[in-house]
Amino acid sequence: MIRYLGRWSILAALVAIFAGTASAAFLFALDWAGTTRDAHPGLIWLLPLAGFVVGWVYLRIGQSVEAGNNLLIDEIHDPQRTVPLRMAPLVAVATVVSHLFGASVGREGTAVQMGGALADQTSYRLRLNSDDRRTLLMAGIAAGFASVFGTPIAGAVFALEVLAIGKLRLPALLPCLLAAFLADRVGQAWGVHHTHYPLQGLAPTTVHTVLAVLAAGALFGLIGMLFARTTHGLGRLVKRRISYAPMRPFLGGIVVTVAVWALDAYRYIGLGIPAIVDAFVQPAGWDFLGKFVFTVVSLGTGFKGGEVTPLFFIGATFGNAMAPLLDLPFSMLAGLGFVAVFAGAANTPIAGTIMAMEMFGPAIGPFAALACLASYLFSGHAGIYGAQRVGSGKFGWVPVKVRARFGGRR
Repeated sequence: MIRYLGRWSILAALVAIFAGTASAAFLFALDWAGTTRDAHPGLIWLLPLAGFVVGWVYLRIGQSVEAGNNLLIDEIHDPQRTVPLRMAPLVAVATVVSHLFGASVGREGTAVQMGGALADQTSYRLRLNSDDRRTLLMAGIAAGFASVFGTPIAGAVFALEVLAIGKLRLPALLPCLLAAFLADRVGQAWGVHHTHYPLQGLAPTTVHTVLAVLAAGALFGLIGMLFARTTHGLGRLVKRRISYAPMRPFLGGIVVTVAVWALDAYRYIGLGIPAIVDAFVQPAGWDFLGKFVFTVVSLGTGFKGGEVTPLFFIGATFGNAMAPLLDLPFSMLAGLGFVAVFAGAANTPIAGTIMAMEMFGPAIGPFAALACLASYLFSGHAGIYGAQRVGSGKFGWVPVKVRARFGGRR
């Protein structure tokens, strides 16, 4: 046991140093991109050109890593080849470019891909066997997620939970926890600061509150399912209709640019952190719909980034909008929507619940568990990660179409 602990502590520390440092550099670059874009709004007109360049670079040298997070999940399920190191710099630069010129994308996908690629390169250099390689890849995912959001426990559980619906690889828990905690500390040592979201109070625990939270969770799950299916559906349609890959983000960039100009929709591009913070302190109106559409178009046409931060935006603002209908504090429902839409769309209710407690405090835990579980159930077997498999059906059985869809490597 001492030998086991010592070995995985060293391996997890290596992954944490690499992933935490990479995430810190990425977050600083992302801050620069957002600040520069805000100072020069006209950069949005260059978004189609930026999309074309990113698409061309991936066509020339990035086809082997274009699957992104799905490639990491596939390699954990069915190891075949080492994840190329080029995944890390390619996705980091492409995401920063996407944010600089105004695409509506996130950041967790980039951090997870950097952490996974660096972890797999470590396993290759150390000649680890297949089982240890799987574990180290999961530790890389945990380290990337934790370091970009500042939620180490949620990051570790996310790495276990995201691989297969209803199944956890518990033997990897210790390496994932070690890598997640250390990567978060490495990021802080580099000077990374995470956003504080001002949750202003919770409703008392009554029958009405419990039923209202369950109803909200069901709606959060439907929103998450709709987001996943719409994004994947648009991606398939664009690939079928536009054979030359660089033209997909070029045309998507035109759509986003014209819509931002015509609708004065600048608040829906980039990460949208200020709008998420506002959802905790004032009514948000229909902001969730604007972010939903801009993110689906951006991701569906091939811009690089992630889905989770846009899902935070959609969930927080949608929860804010539902608060008067459910007679609950809008700050409370903004916090629950923040984690529950993500939990439903990614099929990770435990990680979503833990993330709520790490971000908003332990008092929200019971409500977050109810909302995330309801969201998880109502999102069906769809999800934002196409390589995610079904380990156990959500309702005790798995539809035939779902079994066929998840049956093999993508």
